[in-house]
Amino acid sequence: MGGEACAQAMIRLFKHYIPHAVLLLGLIDVLLLVVSGEAAWRLRAEQIGSTPGEMLGRAWPLSAFAAMMLTAMIGVGVYGTDALRSMRFATARLLVAVSLTIIALSFVDFLLAGHAFWRSTLAYGMVMAIVLLVANRLVVGGLLGAQAFRRRVLVLGAGTRAARLRKLGERPESGFAIVGYVAMDDLGPLVEEAINRSAIHNLTRFVENLGVSEVVLAIEERRNALPLGDLLRIKTAGVHVNEFSSFLERETGRIDLDTVNPSWLIFSDGFSSGRTLSSAAKRVFDVTVSCVLLALTVPVIGIFALLVKLDSPGPAFFRQIRVGLYGQPFAMIKLRSMRCDAEAGGAQWASHDDPRITRVGRFIRKVRIDELPQAWTVLKGDMSFVGPRPERPEFVAALEQQMPYYAERHMVKPGLTGWAQINYPYGASVEDARHKLEYDLYYAKNYTPFLDLLILLQTLRVVLWQEGAR
Repeated sequence: MGGEACAQAMIRLFKHYIPHAVLLLGLIDVLLLVVSGEAAWRLRAEQIGSTPGEMLGRAWPLSAFAAMMLTAMIGVGVYGTDALRSMRFATARLLVAVSLTIIALSFVDFLLAGHAFWRSTLAYGMVMAIVLLVANRLVVGGLLGAQAFRRRVLVLGAGTRAARLRKLGERPESGFAIVGYVAMDDLGPLVEEAINRSAIHNLTRFVENLGVSEVVLAIEERRNALPLGDLLRIKTAGVHVNEFSSFLERETGRIDLDTVNPSWLIFSDGFSSGRTLSSAAKRVFDVTVSCVLLALTVPVIGIFALLVKLDSPGPAFFRQIRVGLYGQPFAMIKLRSMRCDAEAGGAQWASHDDPRITRVGRFIRKVRIDELPQAWTVLKGDMSFVGPRPERPEFVAALEQQMPYYAERHMVKPGLTGWAQINYPYGASVEDARHKLEYDLYYAKNYTPFLDLLILLQTLRVVLWQEGAR
């Protein structure tokens, strides 16, 4: 039972939880990528009658090949829940990742005049990588089983919170499977299949027999005292114990506003003060990338600025006041995508198929060209590339009155892309703002450079598949 539980546990890497099975899959992928690169080199050398030489002499190109391929795979969602559940989905994303990597390596090879990579072997490497990576998923999935990527969870509770967990666990993309419910009181349970605690002689043995890797406390706090004795015995038996709000935070990647309270935010892990070095590194990254991005996209911005002017009367660029770090206002600049009289009646949310959007505006919003001038805002330091999306002062004032903890999202610098943007489809309403706030609070609480990297990589997925654009 102990081995089964271990296979379904998670490792915490830079505050980001990664299932052991996914980590195993990724490590094998890296090995197979190196193998495919080396095999491609040897095959090409044999074809042209050349000596392959020692593998150690190719450490740099092989490592770069594997690293770039792995980066592309993470970026397009190869390790996402959909790809882990569907081989067809995984294969499609693998094809995209491999293609992007080959294009990138060909460009690098061109810049370095053929001294670092071997253009003649890229085609072989691509084919071998696809075959080996698909085979890895077939083998790992076959050996570990369909439930390998799901943890076995026992829920202590049978009320409203337990019912919420059941609904969450029934989703196809869920990362856990609930193996049982234990009713901790004699009140009528909402979860009918729950076993009453009094019917279980030894709860710790019960947990072990089910092969449980995690126990979640989901009792209704106002009606029950904490079952400290049970929790202590389960914990000391080596089984992970979690409480409801923390479990939801980890599984959904957001902070559930319906269940959290100030004391949980104060005492839970997160909002670390040791961010000086991370913040400095983030600023260096922002300055470097914004300079490069502006240098590369000035012609594109110029062309579309002209098209915006020709398409509708008014300025090509649009300046708007937004709320930034610590609630301070700043001016954000974008290519104009709406008519100049779009807000003649006052500030209002954008809507689906918004009639105020111009013809050119609809296109530049879809491909996000209207966002390119914001690189200047990043260079000035008002924004970052990653962070909560800045809102307008008019909306912020109203939302702070309607939602708890809304001001806390301003404790980190706003960004062009963010955790909410890649996890929640585009929305423009108070309810959408509430859902996005839950993701923004998660980012503010768990910010690390590693999380920023994941967001940047997954933004590529959002852009490629047009997820969330409006």
